[in-house]
Amino acid sequence: MFRYTIIAIGKMKNRSLAALCDDFAKRLKRPGNFELLELKDGDVQTEGQRILEALDKRRDARVYVMAEEGKTRTSAVLAKELFDLQGQPAVFVIGGAYGLSPEVKARADVLFSLSPLTFTHEIARMLLCEQLYRAVSINSGSKYHHE
Repeated sequence: MFRYTIIAIGKMKNRSLAALCDDFAKRLKRPGNFELLELKDGDVQTEGQRILEALDKRRDARVYVMAEEGKTRTSAVLAKELFDLQGQPAVFVIGGAYGLSPEVKARADVLFSLSPLTFTHEIARMLLCEQLYRAVSINSGSKYHHE
């Protein structure tokens, strides 16, 4: 069983993107454990402190920090990487509109990029939710992902 958490800065203001995230969150909660933790926004350093405090409560998790300098993956590679965790929790961190503090990036086990393109933090959250659902679908043999 998987245990995924997304730690994200700020609330979703775009209702359409929020609805998509909610839909994928519901889908992810059926076969496993999924949590979305929204932290209050502020300046980058304050946000970083909040993120690090939240990560301190999840010390056994593999930490993926979403960062433009991170490594991209195909959906299939991400699915295998998450499958190989064998039930170890994974936490995905999405910063606010102005990025992440160096301390948060230093705490990462993995710097992960969704694309070489730049997205708003709201779009990044929706894309990450979809890709986590896709990874679960790939690992379960669902027809959601087809090549």
